[in-house]
Parts: sequence; structure tokens; C-alpha cells
Amino acid sequence: MHKAVENVTRRIIERSKKSREAYLQRVEEARCEGVFRKKLPCSNFAHDLAASQGGCRSSLLSDTVPSIGIITSYNDMVSAHQPYAAYPEIIKQAVSSAGGVAQVAGGVPAMCDGVTQGEPGMDLSLISRDVIAMSTVIGLSHNVFDGALLLGVCDKIMPGLLMGGLQFGHLPMILVPAGPMDSGLANKEKAHVRELFAQGKIGREEMLASEVKAYHSPGTCTFYGTANSNQLIAEMLGMHLPGASFVNAGTEFRDGLTRAAAVRVTDITHLGQEYTPIAHVISEKSMVNAIVGLLATGGSTNQTMHLVAIARAAGIRIDWDDFAELSDAIPLLVHIYPNGSGDINAFQQAGGMALLIRELLKGGLAHDDVQTVVGRGLSKYLQKPLLEGKDVLWRDGPTQTGDDEIITSVQKPFAAMGGIKVLSGNLGRAIMKISALADGDSTLVEAPAMVFNSQHELEEAFNDGRLNRDLVAVVRFQGPQANGMPELHKLITYLSITMDRGYMVGLVTDGRLSGASGKVPFAIHCTPEAFCGGMLAKVEDGDVIRMDAHNNILELKVDNKELVDREYATPHLETHRFGLGRQIFAPLRKDLLGAEEGGSSIFTYVHESCHVVFTDDA
Repeated sequence: MHKAVENVTRRIIERSKKSREAYLQRVEEARCEGVFRKKLPCSNFAHDLAASQGGCRSSLLSDTVPSIGIITSYNDMVSAHQPYAAYPEIIKQAVSSAGGVAQVAGGVPAMCDGVTQGEPGMDLSLISRDVIAMSTVIGLSHNVFDGALLLGVCDKIMPGLLMGGLQFGHLPMILVPAGPMDSGLANKEKAHVRELFAQGKIGREEMLASEVKAYHSPGTCTFYGTANSNQLIAEMLGMHLPGASFVNAGTEFRDGLTRAAAVRVTDITHLGQEYTPIAHVISEKSMVNAIVGLLATGGSTNQTMHLVAIARAAGIRIDWDDFAELSDAIPLLVHIYPNGSGDINAFQQAGGMALLIRELLKGGLAHDDVQTVVGRGLSKYLQKPLLEGKDVLWRDGPTQTGDDEIITSVQKPFAAMGGIKVLSGNLGRAIMKISALADGDSTLVEAPAMVFNSQHELEEAFNDGRLNRDLVAVVRFQGPQANGMPELHKLITYLSITMDRGYMVGLVTDGRLSGASGKVPFAIHCTPEAFCGGMLAKVEDGDVIRMDAHNNILELKVDNKELVDREYATPHLETHRFGLGRQIFAPLRKDLLGAEEGGSSIFTYVHESCHVVFTDDA
């Protein structure tokens, strides 16, 4: 094993010892002999039987037939989740053929960041992850299931499913993806059209035509943002079947993989010989594997929060120092948009997960000795699924890349280090994604600040021509407790145009920018957030800010005595806290932890929330 991987793993195990032991003890206490539904009193059990007819009822009356719960994020408005409409019937038939019975246990919300980008609904995006976790728990709370299938793909849905599912750590669970859509308009062309529209060079009709060509069918978006980072991480965690992540939606191959997942989860309940609870799959070593996979591919910066939150749900403590140390050691092995020209389908065609995992294991960069849903060893994921008739079989995966501009080897990496850096200084701690930057020089920015209290203020400044200068844009009061920490993806177009005009440009924010951030150097997830007394609340226009990824520095170059004497800026958040139902999420929002702690309200019972400088009425 690489020394850095060993060191980080050892540190995580030591840091998590007490909380992990307590978690596993609770898991052990939740186990039982026989099927769980038989523990219910007769009246309670009758309610479980009431909706079941025929063979399903007969199976539930048996003492030996495992019952599999389906938690689904289906809706027919979000492209990535529309394919799930057909999954329950496929799963029920497959589980029945394997000697079990399956029921839809519950649904979870699945909002689309693409639809809400820059709109008021985006303020609910991060909070929706906690709601998904809670909804998952409610779906499984009847305590009648012996295993579960978790149907979810996108940004907050997959992490929320795992956070909730891990509260039932004694049950085996498999994540079941829906797959990406076929490739449409190339991502770089899409970005170019967006820039033309922002400059007024094309109209809305041409802009919409371009977007429709990019997002054209059911399935996950094809760029390497948070949704596809989720799928890669799920496989690195051992929570998918091998090679299941990126098989296209709406295909017989996809249905075959769904059937195989249904059969497999039936085989690994406590009623059989291969009992594999989710608590044993999500471990300290598998979490390290997930971070390694993220870094080696230049994945979404959102995972610096999601992986922390997932780990906490399993009693494991990881932090940004773990990401930073691993990032310095993990080479960049994958180039897909926004880090390259290809998309996730090109990655799949070049060798996909089997080839990536082969390279990571070969380089001593990932742990092989982990439990997965298909048995012991990450090396099981070196196999590639193939469809033969209606059945999926696994064969040896590729040993070399099908396109060396998409996937490379550990001997010839695209870059010596992974895609994420952690910056620190008097402004706090922040994340910078460097894998998509055009050149090494753009990892160093030093320029006067332009301060904005919303993304809309920056848009107005662009339209007024006020961004035509060297600048570090400071977009503050965008953190978890301020307004739910929305994605600020809309800013990328305006700042990219400013860079193309020859100016030095950077961005510092306590908000998020996803995995599709492109070429703009940024320091995001800045913590402590401005609303909680972070130094961002004291930055003024003209202050010089230095962002230095090479030396891990985020510095406001203002004398400390002057900073102490400065007043905190006052946020005006009324428009972010009311309308579109945002007001009813106030109890969750006020308890959201900082970005480095996972940005969740679920775990506040074990951690102090930040000291809020401003009242909730601010």
C-alpha cells in the first residue's frame, strides 16, 4: 500500500474508534433470529399483510422467506429518476425467483439541481439530503424487512439514501443505479453556447435548443458532476454490483443488472450463508477507497461534504485533512468533462470502473481487503458485466485503456496529484478543485476583492460591465445555516467570460459549485461560513485576497488589528427564507453543521453547531 493511503487509513481508524465501536454494537443489537416480520404482534403483522395478495401473502406468511424493501426516488420529472418507474415490478419478479418477496417500502424526494439552478428552489437542495435520509428511515421503520434495495442516483439522493440506510446497519443493502443518458451535445459546446447567451450574442430560442440537445432523454446527465461522482463512489464503496454504475438507462442490459441486484440482495440476508450487512460494507477502508476514487478522477467537490456525512452515519470520522493528504499522493488517471473533453459514456467505453480499479490496486492506492455486496475484496470489481440473453454474467475486465486520452495508467498519469486541494488561512478553510484548471499558473490568484451577498448581485455586476478587471469575487452568506448552501453554478459562465477577456479571476464563497466548475479557480465551502462569524463577513471591496493552491493558502491580506476592529457585514436573507415552502425548513437549516462536518443537521446531537452571530430573523 502507498504510505499516504496507509497513514490516512490508520488515522481514520484511530479517530473513529469510539464512535465506530458504538455504531457496530447498535448494529449487533438490532439483529434477530428468523424473519423480522415474525417479531410483530398479530395485529401489527396483519397490517403488513393487508395489501398483499396471492403468492406475495403466502411468502410473507412463511418463516423462512426473506422480505426485501424497496426505497425508491422515482419521479417522472427528473430525468435521472424517471427510469425507476419500471424497477419495482422487475425487482419483485427477480426477488421472487430467488426465493424472496419484495415490497416498495417508501419513496424519497428527488429534486434536480439542474432545474433549480439559480432559482429559489435551489436553497432546499442540500437540506433535501437530510429529508431523504429521514424518509429512508421512515420507509424501513416498520421493521419487517430482511434487506433493502436503494434506488437513487443524483446529487443529494444517493448520499441521503446511504445516510438513512446506515441507521439499519444490520440489513444488507445494494444501491441500484438508473444509468446515464446517451451522449448528446458535447459539454464544451454546451458551455460555449451558454457564454454566447450571457454576452447577448444569441437569443433564448437558440440557447434552449442547445440545452435540449445536451439533456435529451431519461438518464443521468453525462458530464462528470456530482451525480456521476456518486455512482463512481458507490462502486468504490462496494455498494453497486461490479460495473453497474454507467450502463445506459432504458436498455435491456440495465434491466438485467437490476434483476441481478435483486437476486443478490436476497442471497445475502441473515437467513442465508452469505450475510453481508451494510454496516460491514461501509468501513474505514472502503471510505478511503471512495476518497481515492474521487481524487483519481477529479470528481465533484460536493463529495467533500457527502462522504463526511455518509461516514458519520456509520460511526466513521473523516475530515478535509484526509482529503488533502490523499490528494497529494493520488495521481489523476481520468480526463472527462469538466476535466477533459469526453463524458461519462466515453469513460465507460475506455474501460470504465474495472480498468480504473485495476490501476488503483496495481499502484497500491486502494484497499483490496474490504467487504463488498458481492463478497470479500475490491478485486471482484475488476470484472466487467456482459448481457447474455436476459442474464448478466461477469467476465475479466479490460487490462488496458481503450482511449488513453480518457483513462491512463498509474505509470503515466495526467497529473501527479488528485483534483482537490484544501486551502487554509485567516479566511478559514476551503476546497479548491484544480483538475479542471487550464494551467498551473491559475492555481495562484492574488487580486482585489469584489464583494457580493448573492449570486444575483454578481450577475448584475457582469451585465453592468463592472467585472472587467482583475478580481477575486467574494460571494458570501451562501453557507448551510444562511440559506441552505445552494449551488452557485450560474456564476461560472460570467467568471469564465471575464477570464477569457484576459483578467485574473478567482472566487471565494461559503457556497457550493459542484463538480462541473470548469476552468475558474475557486475556494468554495469556505468554513466557518459568513453567517456563523466567518471572516468572509468582514471582507470589503478592494481588499487583496491571495488564493495559492500550491502552498494551500487562502489569505485576506489585511492587517489583523484592522480586521479585529471591523464590523461584520449584516446579511439580508428574507428572500432566501420564504417562498416556495422554504420557510418550513427553518428548524433543519438552523442546525446544519459546517461544510467540513458534512453540512447535515442529523448529526448535531454529537457535535456542537456553529455559534450564530446573527439572529434567525436577520
